[in-house]
Amino acid sequence: MAEAHQAVAFQFRVTEEGIDVHFDRDAIRTALRSLLGLFRSRYLRLRNTLLRGVFPASPLSLVLVISLVIGAYSIGHDPSYGVIAWIQGGQSDVLPTVLTWLLLVTQSVFLWLLLSYIQRYSLKALLCYQGWMFDERGKQSVVTKVWALLVTMLTGPFKPMLNSYQKALPRLPVPPLKDTCQRYLDSVRPLLDDEQYTEMVGLVEEFKSGPGKKMQRYLVLKSWWASNYVTDWWETYVYLYGRSSIMINSNYYACDSVAYDLTRSPVARAAMISYTTMRFKVDIERERLKPLVVLDLVPLCSAQYERVFGTTRIPGVEADKLAHVTPNECLHCVVYKAGRWYKVQLATPKRLFTPPEIQQQYEAVFADAGEGSVSWGEEHLAALTAWDRKSWAETRQQYFSSGINKVSMETIDKAAFVMFFDEHSPSMSSDDGDCLTSYCKDLLHGSGHSRWFDKSLTLVTFNNGRFGINAEHSWADAPIVGYLLEYCCNLEHNIGYHENGSCKGRVETTPPKPQRLEWDITTEAVSRIDAALTFALDKIADTDVYVLEHSDFGKGDIKKCKISPDAFIQMALQLAYYKDSNSNFCLTYEASMTRLFLEGRTETVRPVTMESTAFVRAMCDPNASNEERECLLRVAVDRHALSYKLAMTGKGVDRHLFCLYVMSRYLKLESPFLAKVLGEPWKLSTSQTPGQQTGKIDFNKMPKTISPGGGFGPVAADGYGVSYIIQGDYFIYFHVSSFHSAPNTNSKKFAETIKQSMADMRDLVLSK
Repeated sequence: MAEAHQAVAFQFRVTEEGIDVHFDRDAIRTALRSLLGLFRSRYLRLRNTLLRGVFPASPLSLVLVISLVIGAYSIGHDPSYGVIAWIQGGQSDVLPTVLTWLLLVTQSVFLWLLLSYIQRYSLKALLCYQGWMFDERGKQSVVTKVWALLVTMLTGPFKPMLNSYQKALPRLPVPPLKDTCQRYLDSVRPLLDDEQYTEMVGLVEEFKSGPGKKMQRYLVLKSWWASNYVTDWWETYVYLYGRSSIMINSNYYACDSVAYDLTRSPVARAAMISYTTMRFKVDIERERLKPLVVLDLVPLCSAQYERVFGTTRIPGVEADKLAHVTPNECLHCVVYKAGRWYKVQLATPKRLFTPPEIQQQYEAVFADAGEGSVSWGEEHLAALTAWDRKSWAETRQQYFSSGINKVSMETIDKAAFVMFFDEHSPSMSSDDGDCLTSYCKDLLHGSGHSRWFDKSLTLVTFNNGRFGINAEHSWADAPIVGYLLEYCCNLEHNIGYHENGSCKGRVETTPPKPQRLEWDITTEAVSRIDAALTFALDKIADTDVYVLEHSDFGKGDIKKCKISPDAFIQMALQLAYYKDSNSNFCLTYEASMTRLFLEGRTETVRPVTMESTAFVRAMCDPNASNEERECLLRVAVDRHALSYKLAMTGKGVDRHLFCLYVMSRYLKLESPFLAKVLGEPWKLSTSQTPGQQTGKIDFNKMPKTISPGGGFGPVAADGYGVSYIIQGDYFIYFHVSSFHSAPNTNSKKFAETIKQSMADMRDLVLSK
């Protein structure tokens, strides 16, 4: 009641002498500040919308057009084609009236808008050109040089905002059906014997000449009106319709810097990370982040930044949904400490709280969490988010959709992120792979009840000041979280800490006290939480993770041999799997991005090719010479690089076939070919996490800032998940995952086989 009383700006009472009005100056001042903050926020949003709407034109070009039009009129040319003369009654020598000036300015604005649209669509047409990607390294074709000059001229010298390029990005094209089918056959040829391949060719021909034509026509129609013909279906049917647990199966993690040593205070570190994360949020809202541009010419889509904060995956019985709140609704985070939940305010509509102000709130959380007892249900509540989605949805609907439980649940849903204070103190020593592995495994799943897996971002701060992220996958892909991590690391180093480990900065105001979330957890709800926790612990016990730091050689040495580092690593993974699986190959997944297109996300690269299998067999053939092996390696990496480029430019296989399958379900058409393709397991699922996206950190000069990247769980029950990141010229980190229950997998053994395969390939190309 006291808080509600303070929120009233004025009070009055009726007395015998009249109405006695009492104004609360502090409350009025606070209200005015909030109002000014709201107006400022809306002004910035309107300004950004206008600037974004006319990009690549600029306000300066508007001034130039107005000047040219007025200048033309001043020297006797009539840019209005007689309208001004008609207004002046045919007296052309009369000085311009106010109406004349207004007409000139209005005409200039319309002309400028027309030119800006012509400029934008010209840029959009130029961005459809993809020949630059297929030019020989270091040798640009004449066409590419002319294209680069035109793009540079159209974009001009003006600094773009985060979303400036969005309306100029081309849409993802639907590739020809026959091309996709042929690429699919090429990709499975090394995995099938002659009889199986002949059968597959028959299925493909039947599909192309039968239902495939109709599905393709409808898919092309969809591509005309949809921003991206893949993304909405991919998000819905691959992620939100999945009914299995998202812990390990879908969520992924991102790591702290390996050699981080700025502070060991968990409250100070959490406060600094919270502040830098909220700064990232503000920079997204005000579009101050620099958009990623390849070769300083080709922009990448920025749409995925929109849902970094205030996004939650809400469980549903049949399908989940993504709930996203406006920026002004997610100015708080929810903190979990010692089994208790708190709402902590991180900002007002006008300003962010400083790191010391946030630290004060976290210290208050620590003080409160050390008092009294906590119920078992509240302490283990987050285990529900690790359960299968149907069970969690039914539990949420039955026990958490009304009363104080609903209020507390909505507080979590609307939070910018969730912060967990973990009781462990992990080591990230690069000298001990088991320490780094334990830390990463903890980030992936925690204790089963120490991560809110539904939240877009779950930040984890450990007792020794270490930090990490667990991210839900449906709203965006790992490069977005990787960018956030680099941004926070750079800003954290710039701000710094005092010698006692506390945050630097000023305390300008007294922040509000953290609010303890209230729960009414019944006996029946506790039994559901207990079942979810048992399920989570079983999954955790079955998960096998190992993290390898590879520092014998890195990107720098590989590039000296004129080989793509990614292709080199993929060949090493193929060689390692061949050795690990008793001379077998498997369907392999590598994620590539399609952000060259509007709302693009990912496409699949299929690393297993006739060229890669020939190289791997030669490496395991004692009769093959090193010269032959090196030749086969170079052919294989060139083929892989081509496959990667095709995937990036919308000419992949799997997203097209996936959308055709969804279309077949809508049209109620049966396709044995699509059913077979979509049912094939990816026993080796791989992904490279991009590094140095912000361009503000040089890992060669600042090795202490290097992060080992992140990882994810295995996709197949009897397969491996491998995430890797290339940091600087000298470090490559591999995150390998599998299941203990699979008799044929062992993550540590496979990681060591990868290391040995890298060494064997190094001897081929780097020893010369």
